[in-house]
Amino acid sequence: MRHKIAGRKLNRTSAHRKALFMNMAQALIKSEQIKTTLPKAKDLRPIVEKLVTLGKRGGLHARRQAISQLQDQEVVSKLMGTLASRFAGREGGYLRIMKAGFRYGDNAPMAVIEFVDFNPNSATVETEAEPSA
Repeated sequence: MRHKIAGRKLNRTSAHRKALFMNMAQALIKSEQIKTTLPKAKDLRPIVEKLVTLGKRGGLHARRQAISQLQDQEVVSKLMGTLASRFAGREGGYLRIMKAGFRYGDNAPMAVIEFVDFNPNSATVETEAEPSA
């Protein structure tokens, strides 16, 4: 019986799982939308929502806690700046998970996880400057 055992192992060691969710959280905060398998998306949601709540709380201690989990200063700056101000009036439920069919190779259920106010049309795409001739 699995009473009071939360979370999935995802066929990984605990260190690998921790690194996986750190990388996925960084990618999600950076691009605001990622495509992954459904179980990974469901396990990623509470991690990122707690990070957004840390960003909303603000302060040096919260920033250091976020840095210890994300290991990336730029991502933490975006979390503490734009995302915290965007979700300031929201009590929770910052992420949305939408099912996206099945993967071709192994038929794994796929999902898109994104922030609730994500607008793909307004996303800025960085392009390289054209060289002057």
